Formats: sequence, C-alpha cells, structure tokens
Amino acid sequence: MKRIGMLTSGGDCQALNAAMRGVVKCLSNSDEQIEIYGFNNGYRGLIYGDFRMLTGQDFSGILTKGGTILGSSRTPFKLIREPDENGIDKVEAMKQNYYKLKLDCLVILGGNGTHKTANLLRTEGLNVITLPKTIDNDLWGTDMTFGFQSAVNIATDCIDCIHTTASSHGRIFIVEVMGHKAGWLTLNAGIAGGADIILIPEIPYDIDKIIEAIDARDKRGSKFTIMAVAEGAISKEDAKLSKKEYKEKLKNRQYPSVSYEVAAEIETKTGKEVRVTVPGHTQRGGSPCPYDRVFATRLGAEAGKLILSGEYGFMVGYKNREIVKVPLEDVAGKLKSVDPDATIVQEAKMIGISFGD
Repeated sequence: MKRIGMLTSGGDCQALNAAMRGVVKCLSNSDEQIEIYGFNNGYRGLIYGDFRMLTGQDFSGILTKGGTILGSSRTPFKLIREPDENGIDKVEAMKQNYYKLKLDCLVILGGNGTHKTANLLRTEGLNVITLPKTIDNDLWGTDMTFGFQSAVNIATDCIDCIHTTASSHGRIFIVEVMGHKAGWLTLNAGIAGGADIILIPEIPYDIDKIIEAIDARDKRGSKFTIMAVAEGAISKEDAKLSKKEYKEKLKNRQYPSVSYEVAAEIETKTGKEVRVTVPGHTQRGGSPCPYDRVFATRLGAEAGKLILSGEYGFMVGYKNREIVKVPLEDVAGKLKSVDPDATIVQEAKMIGISFGD
C-alpha cells in the first residue's frame, strides 16, 4: 500500500489538474494499492491538517479543467519558520500531519517559493517529489514548466486583438504581460504576437531608445506601435538602484504599474496617444492548451514512476526534450531568467524588435 499526499501551492495556472491526473493514473495502472490524500489550499492544508481522501473519480474529467481541484494559496518561504498567529510551528505541524497519515510521499506542484519549502521538508526527512508549475517558466532545472505555453497563448491572443484597434486609430498600445522577475512570457508572447518593442526585467530599458524605435516606425510609414511590457520591466536608471532603494521608489510610484509610467513618458516626450491593456489574471485562467495537457500528463506519469520505485527528493523536469529527474537541492532558491545574449533575443533583434536598450 502506498499512501500519497498531494498539494498545489502558489499562484494557480492551467494544467495543474492534468499533472495530478497523470500521477494518479500512473499509480492506478500499477499493481500497487494506493491511497491519495489531497491537502486543500496548498501548504496551508498540510499545516492545519485540512485534507480529504481522493478517489479515481476525483481525477476523472479534469484533464481540460483549469485551476486546481485542491485549491491553492501562497505561503511565503521567508515566513515558513515563523510561528503563525496562534503560535503554531508551521514546519513541525507539516511533519506531524505527514506522519499522522503515515504517508509514503508528498507530491507537491508549484513554482519557486513552493520548491524552497519542498526542499526544506526534504531536509527535515520527508519523502518529496515535485512538479514544475508556473506561467513564468522561471524555475531552475527545467527547460519548460506547465502553464507557460497556455499563458503564452492567452497573452498572444491579447496582442493579436490589440493590433486591429492600434492600426485603426494609429495609436501606441502597451500590453502588460505577467512576469515580475523573468521575461520568458513577455518575450515569447511578444514575438508570437508581432510586438514592435518588448521590455523585460533582464534588459533594462532607456526611454529615449523606445522613442527612437517608435519614430523609426513612423518614418517607415507605420503609424502604430505595439509594445509588450513585462510587469517587472525596469529602466536603466532604476536598475542602478539598490534593492532597498528600488522597493522604496515603487512604494511612492504614482502610476499603477511600469506600463503606465512608460506610457506617460512616451506621451510627454512625443505628444502621441498611448493606451495600456492589462490582461492580468486571464493569463492564468481557462483550459490548458493541448501542449500543456500532454506535457503535464507526461510529468505526472514520470512522478508516479518515481513513487513506485521509491525515488524521492526530485523535481520531475524537462531538459533537451526529455523528461528528467532533478535533485530538489539543485532547484530550490534558483531563478531561471532570460539571458540578454540568448539566441532568441538576438533573433528577435534581427527582425527589428527593439528591447529599449
């Protein structure tokens, strides 16, 4: 008998359900007897013993369903060692609930913060296997995360829709794409949607370079410009500030986000009309695209295989088009960001896309 705990932590995204389904289907098709305990709302469920026994029926018909049947929540890693408002030791509580249920393994689906806590539980002696979830695709140790491609599709659709109104009115349009620390989503959606200017956190921008790119389009007879801007895009001036100084500046920023700040600067310097569109959480929602359904299912199946063979302490990742197992200690605390000299960036520049640098 294998007793498996399962939880989804952090921001939701497409294909969480598909990944969990892949794990359970793999285990169910083996000769091993299994029991699945689903913890509600991420690590919070593991801390407070909020769980329910799941059956095969719970995983039927969820391949195409977005979100997560277990619910999710954010439990910041920096606070994980601090007692809660009632004095409960969170780490000790998670361990006790693990042992109380006599679990053989925890399957944890999540992104960067989730993996830090998962690795902590590993060092505390728990058997853990993780699956790489994030629309940002910024998790170390894997070329791809599930949820990313679905989010690229949604952000690209938004840029596609903006093109017609931008060209009709001859305006500058900014589409703000999710991604605070990494620009993978903005970069891919920007290229796929035919954006003229792409701003990502890894390449600090110069507002004058952005205006030069807009003016160059005007001279070529293109009377509109599409900009894909990551929510974490940063100017060259701000990039020189310390983390503390930059956080303080953000607290006092008079604009809702960097996109509105860039829009205001362009309007002031050029007199041109700029509009901002923020698709926001729509990028996390809806049904997973076919790629993510296949990808998440494969990851889930390989996680099930590791459970059956008793191999714990790994993230199931994707490298060089193959599913691989990556030691959790190699993943936790590391960010996979866009290299400014990466070939995809250089190729985007070859076709005339400006990065404001």
